[in-house]
Amino acid sequence: MGQEFIIKSNKLEDKINQLLPSQGGFQAGVDLSASTTIIPIVDLTESAEGSNLRADLQTALSFITATSFSVVNTTTTLVNTTGYYRVFGTLTFRTGTTGTGLGEFIINDGTTDKTVWSYQQSTTSTVTAADNCAFDFIIFLTAGDSLIAKSQNALLFLQGSTRQVADISGNLISP
Repeated sequence: MGQEFIIKSNKLEDKINQLLPSQGGFQAGVDLSASTTIIPIVDLTESAEGSNLRADLQTALSFITATSFSVVNTTTTLVNTTGYYRVFGTLTFRTGTTGTGLGEFIINDGTTDKTVWSYQQSTTSTVTAADNCAFDFIIFLTAGDSLIAKSQNALLFLQGSTRQVADISGNLISP
């Protein structure tokens, strides 16, 4: 038989009040207790949240959910639907002429651009070389927002994929 202990901790009591507001907090004469008895715990969090996949599997790519893009020397709208999106890929800037390579990801709310990721490289050499820069980030788009990819040079390549990972309410989208 296990032993029982009474625990007096304001921090623990405050945390229980925060996490379990429906319990109305501690009443007078109610104490936290602990036991040396081993009680198995079954974690049903993923099922309760509506997903039966582990978090890493939830972000997997599939033929249907991944949308590839390739942007070179232009500006392209990648996504204009509400929700959470993972954006990942590689920027490659090939040199060989003098000039500046600028690659950006921009969120536009219909009137204003906000750069959320950028790369800029200037070269004064005619030697052919290449710079590579990986990107992998998650964005949130509300109604009227668009994700835009911009390449400002014919030698700057933004290539990758977007994948919606959750809707605007945060409900996960399975691959």
